[in-house]
Amino acid sequence: MTPNDQLASYKPELVVIPCGSRKRDHPARAADLYTGSYHRACRAAAEALRPDRLLILSARYGLLDLDDVVEPYDTPHGTKDSVTSQLLLDQATLRNIVRLDPVIALGGARHVGLIHSVWPHALTPLTGTRGMGEQMARLVALRNGTVS
Repeated sequence: MTPNDQLASYKPELVVIPCGSRKRDHPARAADLYTGSYHRACRAAAEALRPDRLLILSARYGLLDLDDVVEPYDTPHGTKDSVTSQLLLDQATLRNIVRLDPVIALGGARHVGLIHSVWPHALTPLTGTRGMGEQMARLVALRNGTVS
């Protein structure tokens, strides 16, 4: 059984999803700020997994609860002003969530790399997909409960 096969048998304590590249043009709750289809697909899949906690990993602000209100931004992961693994660790420590398990990280390689810096054991069900089309299909399967 691979780590991602465990999705069928474990209720995650935490699912972390990526922020979206498309955003509203005004301050908004994190749950409402991101408008892109990829973010929405990640969120729908995450919610279907029924985690104890769902967080968004913002390239600018780090870990966001759905109710956190933030300003829109144009900061991609990996740029000068983007969040670092040290900031994520500090935020996770302050939230007392560093020891959560199981953790699921939905998103691309940069996103997953940051998540693994805090939760090296995080399950990554999108790993192995080849491109956005396969990622979207896997997210639909997760949402529908057909990925084991």
